[in-house]
Amino acid sequence: MNDAPAKGPRYGVVDIEYAKKLATTEPDQDGPVWMVNLMHYRESADYQDGQESQISGRQADDIYSPVDVLAKIGAELVFIAEVEEQLLGKDPLWDRVAIVKYPTRKSFIEMQQREDFQEKHVHKEAGMKSTIVMGGLPTALPEMEGVSSVDPDQVPHPATEEDGEIVVLHVLKYEESVDLGENPEDMNNYTSEAAKVAAQHGVSVSGFFAVEGTILGDGRDWDQIRFINYPSKRAFMAVVSDPDRLKAQVHRENAISDTYTLILRPTLNRLKESLES
Repeated sequence: MNDAPAKGPRYGVVDIEYAKKLATTEPDQDGPVWMVNLMHYRESADYQDGQESQISGRQADDIYSPVDVLAKIGAELVFIAEVEEQLLGKDPLWDRVAIVKYPTRKSFIEMQQREDFQEKHVHKEAGMKSTIVMGGLPTALPEMEGVSSVDPDQVPHPATEEDGEIVVLHVLKYEESVDLGENPEDMNNYTSEAAKVAAQHGVSVSGFFAVEGTILGDGRDWDQIRFINYPSKRAFMAVVSDPDRLKAQVHRENAISDTYTLILRPTLNRLKESLES
């Protein structure tokens, strides 16, 4: 459910340069980093030591879950969700998303070297088919002039027992021609217009992150990660089909060269609180 050790695993390629940055950032310049994990599991766990296994890759990752080790170094699992639907993005089809907040960049590297962590990692190696692990830093939200939210009790499509809150995850790579400041112009125009529609449906933001590096993945790099809360999947569908949002869609298409858009059902969501602490 978490992040990979520095030595090359079967399920992704380590970015050595970013690993060096994580390990060597001076203490006075270091600070919290949110490691965002996209996970795709093997159908059946595959242990390399020859031991037979009748468990799934997901079950092997559940055994791996190093929450006790994280606690020892001051890190915390702040978000975990199952992927209900993958709307945009090429293979792989992601199964689960998790976020760990580390107190410093260096603490992420130090954890990989701990014996108690390495003992657990055999289960992740067996269960994970592919993963992307991105180091994220919180970024300011675009200014939303003229945006006003409705009373949460008055949203058109509130949460129900059958259709509870979802989180929509956008992983974004911008076109090279786009100004990669905090708010690239085309994407900011789209975000502002879409926000006016979304606010009327009770939509809120858990967090926007600038990607400072992809420690583990498939060679691609990414620019930004967005976690957006919707009261229900029905609310999401109402927003994406709204005529005003569709008019603004051209701005998004002009700005983005690669993306994943995932509908998530969280089982743990302390992301917003982690940004405030």
